[in-house]
Amino acid sequence: MRIENSFIPVRGVGETTERRLWQQGITHWDEFDGSVVGETLADRIETFIDEGRTHLERGDVAPFIEALPAASRWRCYENVSEQTCFLDIETTGLDATINDVTTVSVHRGGETKTFVKNRDLTARRLETELEASSLLITFNGQRFDVPFLETCYDLEVTTPHVDLMYPCKKIGLDGGLKTIERELGIDRDRPDLSGRDAVRLWHEYERGDEGALETLVEYNRADTRNMEPLMEIVADRLHETVFEAACVDE
Repeated sequence: MRIENSFIPVRGVGETTERRLWQQGITHWDEFDGSVVGETLADRIETFIDEGRTHLERGDVAPFIEALPAASRWRCYENVSEQTCFLDIETTGLDATINDVTTVSVHRGGETKTFVKNRDLTARRLETELEASSLLITFNGQRFDVPFLETCYDLEVTTPHVDLMYPCKKIGLDGGLKTIERELGIDRDRPDLSGRDAVRLWHEYERGDEGALETLVEYNRADTRNMEPLMEIVADRLHETVFEAACVDE
């Protein structure tokens, strides 16, 4: 499903109205002719479509992210999948005012990069990665990763953001990232490691154990890489349950 199939970003169009449009055969912006809604709403939809095409030509999905509910922001992914940055962080604790970010991994275009505290993890490196991305995807990053980075590195993260936790919940996938991975059959090395282990590994590295850092980096990279197949699965399932199911309803 692409943004061009969506009408709920328009003020006054909820899920019921959008479903009615789809059932009337208006499943894409190109098919909208204003005949099945009132004149005022038709004008708003036409304006949205005109402006939306301009945004998409620029690769800018920010206006759609801002207008969509958190559980529906997955709809932007297919439009900018090649420019999407999957991001995950590890920290020494849960409070950004007293704890540190130890590693940050980003995965985009099939390549994964990891930045390490006191080596190459800087505000400028993070800004560069985010500025090169049309979309940011995290898991629970809306409440944790993004505000943690903003606090610790005095950043303002403005890249359009999809927190995978919310669309996962929409299709009944609850729990943490690794729990959902197991349910879906997404494999990883060292499935025994947890966030608590990540804290321990960092402290072991600080005491001189380089192997602990290698393990921590691989753990962080696995979290980041595995979000891509998860996003693909979630988007496919939601496409079927939200869009295709509505289009065949009578």
